[in-house]
Amino acid sequence: MPGPRDGPGRRMTVGGAGMGRGIRVRALSRGLPLEGDFEVVEGEIPRVGEGEVLVRNRWFAVFPSVRTLLGGGVPGAPFPALAAGDALFGPAVGEVVAAPEGSGLRPGGLVTHFLGWREWAVVPVDQVVPVDAELPDPAAQLSQGALAYTALTRDAGLREGETVLVTGGAGAVGTMAGQIARRLGAGRVVGSTGSAAKARRMTEELGYDAVVRRDLGDFEGQLAKAAPEGLDVVIDTVGGAQLRAAAAAARPHARIVLVGTLGGQLDPARKGTDAPVELDTFQLVVRAVTLRGFGGLTPAERRAAHTRLGTWLAAGEILFPHTRVAGLPAAPRALTELLSGDHLGAVIVEL
Repeated sequence: MPGPRDGPGRRMTVGGAGMGRGIRVRALSRGLPLEGDFEVVEGEIPRVGEGEVLVRNRWFAVFPSVRTLLGGGVPGAPFPALAAGDALFGPAVGEVVAAPEGSGLRPGGLVTHFLGWREWAVVPVDQVVPVDAELPDPAAQLSQGALAYTALTRDAGLREGETVLVTGGAGAVGTMAGQIARRLGAGRVVGSTGSAAKARRMTEELGYDAVVRRDLGDFEGQLAKAAPEGLDVVIDTVGGAQLRAAAAAARPHARIVLVGTLGGQLDPARKGTDAPVELDTFQLVVRAVTLRGFGGLTPAERRAAHTRLGTWLAAGEILFPHTRVAGLPAAPRALTELLSGDHLGAVIVEL
């Protein structure tokens, strides 16, 4: 696709045979992005250079961090801000069309990479990962299950019988985290969301014992009723007031893992680049509460998580909640719907 950049910090070289489409930023709006802020553009398929792989994308994820990139990005984050005229990017699964000799990649094989939001991608060979066979659906490579599993096991050290809170329990991370916590032996699993419909699905389908609804107000009071004995583990995807309430309800030696900042990303009054919160650190010290940011995934950790998740998915013991959107032109609307809270679970565009 034509545009000043083909991805994170990389200039695009065009001139290959055939045409392809992608999504580009047309304009930057105040508040949450609008569907008209993006456009579908068509151009020659990029030429493959030395050490690069040509991929025909099949699925890509629509994710809320796009709001952060549109708002100017965050210093230290691994991806640059998006400006008008830039091509969007993000997690994708695609089919190898051409690859360097000796790379181990073969035409027709599926790989994951980070140049979604387009039909064709030219990706450095060291930035593609062959799809493993553990997950029964290739599109499930775009789930946040591996992140949720690793946050609960490596970072939180969840133990059998403990009480878990997942803020943003109806999101891409939260819909997986509640189910995984249940499979790992949590004694009680509580989630938060913003609607009655999502709360019902969380308790009926996704393993949650109780749901705290931010739309009803008195979040702290609802949380006290949902987890009267306090919290042992918190997987926080929201930040802000929900994180403050979770920290106040934490039991001695509780572990809080910071995974996301949806509270800031979905707030029209903010730029999506911060999520300020005031915590009583005195109480965290007195109760020896651990507060840590999620540290990413190594390839070995991702494979281990996929092995466990694949077993559960194949046995029907967990679900991969997601919405599939057909066709590249539908992606901008899918993003605005995601940021407006219209979907439960992940949002995936199928090409």
